[in-house]
Amino acid sequence: MQQNKKIGFLGFGNMASAMAKGLISQNVISPESIFASAKNWEKLCRNTALLGIQACHSNKELAESADIIILAVKPYQVESVISPIREILKNRLVISIVAGYTFEKYDSLFLPGTHHLSTIPNTPIGVAEGILICEEMHSLTAEEIQLFTAIFSPLALLEWVPTKQLSVAGTLSGCGPAFASMFIEALADGAVRAGLPRLMAYQLASQMLVGTGKLQLQTGMHPGAMKDAVCSPGGTTIKGVAKLEEAGFRSAVMEAITAIENSAE
Repeated sequence: MQQNKKIGFLGFGNMASAMAKGLISQNVISPESIFASAKNWEKLCRNTALLGIQACHSNKELAESADIIILAVKPYQVESVISPIREILKNRLVISIVAGYTFEKYDSLFLPGTHHLSTIPNTPIGVAEGILICEEMHSLTAEEIQLFTAIFSPLALLEWVPTKQLSVAGTLSGCGPAFASMFIEALADGAVRAGLPRLMAYQLASQMLVGTGKLQLQTGMHPGAMKDAVCSPGGTTIKGVAKLEEAGFRSAVMEAITAIENSAE
C-alpha cells in the first residue's frame, strides 16, 4: 500500500468514483488518504461516505491536502478550476482524466514546471480490470512515473500512446464498455427468448466476455483465429456468425468508433 501518499479527486463523478473504488479494493491507498471535492456538497458527502473517503469543502482545500491530484471535472470547467489553484498544483503531481485535454492544452494553463500527465480511464477500473490510456508526452520525472505505475497498474492495463492516438485509444477502451454491455444484454435477450432465466443469461454472457478477453490477452491469438476455432464446418456457431454478418455486425461496430471520432474533430 502507498501509505505515505495522499490522492485528491478534483471532481467526483462516476469515473473518479470508480478509480477510488479500485484503489481501495486493491489496498493501494487507504480510504483516509483519499480526498474529493465537487460542486454539489450534499451529493459529494453521500458518495464519499459510501467509500469512507474525505470530502473537501473547496478545491483549494483538496489541493492542499493531497500529493497527487486527479483532475476529473468536465472539460468546460477545466480552466476555471485550475486558475485559482495553479500555485498549489505546481508542487503536486497532476493526473488528468478529462476527455480532450492533452499535454499541450494543459501546458498553456499550468504554471511552468508543473508535473502533469493526461490519461483516459474506463469504468472497469473500479473492479481492477480497467484500462488507463496514457499520453506519451508528459512532464513527470522517472520517479513519478514509477509511483504512478505502482499506484494504477494494480487497477488497470496501462497503455502509453502518442498524442495523435490518445483520442481513438480512449474511444475504444472508454466507450467500449457501453458497446460490450449492449452485446451482453442482446445475448441474454436471445437466451431468454429461448427459455433461459434472465439472471443466468446475464451471468453466462458476462463471464463469456471476460473469459474470451483473457484468452486473447494471454495467448495473443488473432481474434479471427479464435472465432474460427469455435466454428466447426456446418456447425451451429458458424450459422450464428453468418446471421451477424448479414445484419452488418462488424460494420456497425466499426462505424460506431468512426462516429465517435468524427464527433470529436
